[in-house]
Amino acid sequence: MLGATIGILAFIAGIVLLVWRRGATPPQTPSTGRLGGLTQLMNSRFGSLALIVAGLFLIAQTSYVFIDADRVGHLKRVYGFSELPPGRIIGLSGEKGPQAKILGPGFHFIPLVRVLYEVEEYDVVVIPQGQYGELTALDGLPMPAGMFIAPQIADDQVESMLTAETFLTKGGYRGPQETVLKPGSYRLNRYLFRVTSTQEATPATIIPAGSVGVVKSNVSRPGAHCVEEEVKAAEARGLEGALSVPLVPTGCVGIWRDALLPGAYYLNRRAYEVTLVDTRVQTWDFKGGFIKRLIDLSVDQQGNIRQTERTEPHPEIRDAADRAVFLKVEGWDIPQELRVLVQVSPKNAPVVVGAVGGLDEVRDRILIPVIRSIVRNVAGSEIVVPDPADTTKTIRRRTHAIDLIENRDAIERTIEALVKREGLKAGVDIQQIRLGEPAIPPELLISRQREQLAQQLAIAYQRETESQAKRIETEQARATANEQPRLVESQIAVQVAQQREAERAALGRAERQYLEELARGQLAQANVLGQDRVAMLQALDKTLVTLERKPELVSLISRL
Repeated sequence: MLGATIGILAFIAGIVLLVWRRGATPPQTPSTGRLGGLTQLMNSRFGSLALIVAGLFLIAQTSYVFIDADRVGHLKRVYGFSELPPGRIIGLSGEKGPQAKILGPGFHFIPLVRVLYEVEEYDVVVIPQGQYGELTALDGLPMPAGMFIAPQIADDQVESMLTAETFLTKGGYRGPQETVLKPGSYRLNRYLFRVTSTQEATPATIIPAGSVGVVKSNVSRPGAHCVEEEVKAAEARGLEGALSVPLVPTGCVGIWRDALLPGAYYLNRRAYEVTLVDTRVQTWDFKGGFIKRLIDLSVDQQGNIRQTERTEPHPEIRDAADRAVFLKVEGWDIPQELRVLVQVSPKNAPVVVGAVGGLDEVRDRILIPVIRSIVRNVAGSEIVVPDPADTTKTIRRRTHAIDLIENRDAIERTIEALVKREGLKAGVDIQQIRLGEPAIPPELLISRQREQLAQQLAIAYQRETESQAKRIETEQARATANEQPRLVESQIAVQVAQQREAERAALGRAERQYLEELARGQLAQANVLGQDRVAMLQALDKTLVTLERKPELVSLISRL
């Protein structure tokens, strides 16, 4: 400031002296010391030019601004001839106070800028990915009565409206803005706009795959044709008692008729509330919350059936939709677990949100009580089952406890048909209902279990007997195979013996025939020679044969 003042005074003095020297001849004043020398210098043309140059240099030092690349220069006028209008805080025509004009990066020459203005620098506004910048205008036109947030600026006008001059001259409203800054970098007049962007307060609205977003708008877009219409679920038209809710077209105040599809949306949370609705198939389990009684059967070594009673706790499941349904069948209390598959279509999501608040609220407030009631009513009343006399026909009769096991399909079909109708009324598609294992009192099952066990034992004994017989046959075959060499040897021995017997019989017959022939010859010889001579000849023949066989007898006879 002081340098600028000295520079201005020096510049003016140099101009005055230069002009004065041209118009008149200054009187000659004798030089006396340093003062005299200074006076002569000032009276000279060179001195005048030096004052002008020095003044310009000092003025130039206060007439430029350099702004860094990631900064924005802001001007606040200190000296001026006009005041800001009432209610305005930004000057458009050089009024004292904050100025609409901002300075971008680089060198800026503005005469006496550092004398007439205070220069402030602010960082460039950076909106990170996944967030949006929430704008609040500190100057502009006052918002009309009933408007709490300035209307959204058209996309093709956002860039120009973010300049202070355009915003203040083209009807920008003071206060919160529906328009938001999408991810990117912005050079904004921070005297005019206040920007809020935090991960907690201004996250982008992300609609994940498998979901839709139901929008409740608190503002209307300019030019939107807004007509509210009472809407029911798509498949529930014509059903008495179906949920209905007033919906509006996109861009109007209220719940929009069309939900947002998966994607990222930069919606101002002051203006819009988005409720996510899962459109994937979901499973509702009715499980736990009871103690199951059981009777176990066992068989001892003698084949006697013994029974032992025990209990099996089934606690409530934390993530289950609800606990098991207690049925009243033939006077017995029977816990029944079940599973329900449900889905909400995108076109029904606005009805669900508008009517009760969301899928969880529909489940807890409407469908769970309805499902429990229908399951109890069906199990405690009548079912349609095949006719025992003619399986091609069906009959309707009272439900028995054992039907929960033997005719589960029929019960499931009846329950499913009734629950699907109620689901359509609530805008929810009930795709499937499946009953779990019922906790039937063991007294109802023990006689059948004993009969089944006895039948199984009989079958087991029969199979065991057949197995033993088969085992014996197998062992015999194995033993026969192991003794096969002996059997072959015995068979061969028998055949040899039989052959020897036949040989001996043939030899005997031959010997007998020989003896018979010999006897007949001896008889004929006796008839011719006489019996004495024949006996002598026989004795002599045997002696000769003996001596022939044993010649040593000859020497013995000679010694005798």
